[in-house]
Amino acid sequence: MRYVNANDILPKHLLEELQTYVQGDLIYIPKPEEQRVRWGVASGERKRLDERNKTMKKLYKNGTSLEKLSIDFCLSIETIKKIVYKK
Repeated sequence: MRYVNANDILPKHLLEELQTYVQGDLIYIPKPEEQRVRWGVASGERKRLDERNKTMKKLYKNGTSLEKLSIDFCLSIETIKKIVYKK
């Protein structure tokens, strides 16, 4: 996200209309819903976490204890439970 001065990009009539609602503050204008990308998709982090969670579920199903998974993946037991018990 970058800072852009409204004076530099908006038509005068639109700027004046916005000023009736907000003046001197920052305003966030979100992307349209169809242009949004889920968190981590662009960087590949979402895929990495999905694979990690899949591995955890498989290990748990094959008998690895919650405590061992907690140590191996450096996560709390409560977090491990949320991952392995999720359908």
